[in-house]
Amino acid sequence: MREGLNLCIYMDRPHQEVAPGVAHALNVYLEAVGMNALAWYPDDEGDWSKLDAPRWEALRSELLAPDSPGAHVFKMCERPDAAPSYEVEYCGKDREDLLLGAVCALSFWLPTEYMEEHGPEKVRALALELAGPLPFCSAHAGLAFKHIGTPKELRTLRLRYPGMDDCDLMRVSWTLGTRVRGPSWMNFLGPPVLHELGGAQGLRSHLSSPGINVQELPGERALITLGPWPDAGDTEQGRDLPHYRELARVLEPWLYHEPSLQDPVASEETRRWERRFLD
Repeated sequence: MREGLNLCIYMDRPHQEVAPGVAHALNVYLEAVGMNALAWYPDDEGDWSKLDAPRWEALRSELLAPDSPGAHVFKMCERPDAAPSYEVEYCGKDREDLLLGAVCALSFWLPTEYMEEHGPEKVRALALELAGPLPFCSAHAGLAFKHIGTPKELRTLRLRYPGMDDCDLMRVSWTLGTRVRGPSWMNFLGPPVLHELGGAQGLRSHLSSPGINVQELPGERALITLGPWPDAGDTEQGRDLPHYRELARVLEPWLYHEPSLQDPVASEETRRWERRFLD
């Protein structure tokens, strides 16, 4: 397990419509981090294989093929034997899936060292360049736990550091719909939630803290940034992230809650974590 910077983008459009934008975003990411940042991918059998030039071309062709199935999925990462610093994951959906509350979902990972080297404005600009052209209904970017499996320390760490996200992109993509996941450092809103809040201007009227910035984006969308740097917080030190809590209260009617699990203890822990900015 390690910490990282994660951008997750959710689109209530079918794979066939968003595939060109996904391919463009992948190119933007690789220009920023370098081609060598992504070196492995899981093949159709789930085994890890090296990403060579022919496989890169095959992946791009499959993504953009007119007859590509809606349930198009891929993952590429820096290394398969530990929590990677760099990773791209995409979970495409058919139009029929969208009617049941699924979304196409795309995520990009950066190491925190990337922001330490380039600064938060560089990361913010990259997130805008990646998400901006895509038809998102929502997106978020900020600090997150990157892990393989479920480390035993994760339950405690998630509650201690409320500004750290923990997102299973595949699972969330099947049930998120147009709802919004909990506050992060950068919060992208589009229709229908932003419309119901009265647009960017209406959203500003609900947020009073001077550290919260609301930026209007083309296409009746908005970006809410909570402070100049992402902040993990620390409940043991009394740092409960008031900016994040303020935004959570505004977004509460539209916040996403994962479906209940068969294990009631795990379900209660999940609910507690989802409401970490509200209770």
